[in-house]
Amino acid sequence: MTTQPNVTESLVIERTFNASANQVWLALTDADAMRQWYFDLNDFKPLVGFEFQFVVDHEGHTYDHRCRVTEVIPLEKLAYSWRYAGYEGDSLVTFELFAEGDRTRVKLTHEGLENFPHLPSFARENFLRGWTQIVGSDLKDYVEQGPVSSFS
Repeated sequence: MTTQPNVTESLVIERTFNASANQVWLALTDADAMRQWYFDLNDFKPLVGFEFQFVVDHEGHTYDHRCRVTEVIPLEKLAYSWRYAGYEGDSLVTFELFAEGDRTRVKLTHEGLENFPHLPSFARENFLRGWTQIVGSDLKDYVEQGPVSSFS
């Protein structure tokens, strides 16, 4: 079997959390919860076709993310397209949940990174670093320690 040149392998991050699949699913699909560990979304609904966006300022650049939910299997799988306004390229982000007793394994797959412009901002290493922080720390802390109180 041969592989095509210039094809980027999907980025995959897996972590197991001390939280139920229901807790993780709510963190992934509830807009109020997502604002605490993910990005500042105006709204989110786990419905195929639902479109959402958020803006991130990073190192002097503004990135307007545009996403559309493409697949929902409650407590098991959530997928959405991921692109940037003003830039070429589309990709797909998928969260898969695997209940393992009272713990949950989360598998994040981000495919299509090779479709983005060949600029330092869109380097695979940046996505790897970002998703590792988001899934490995931010989501983990949220589902294992609970929501951040606005009174702390």
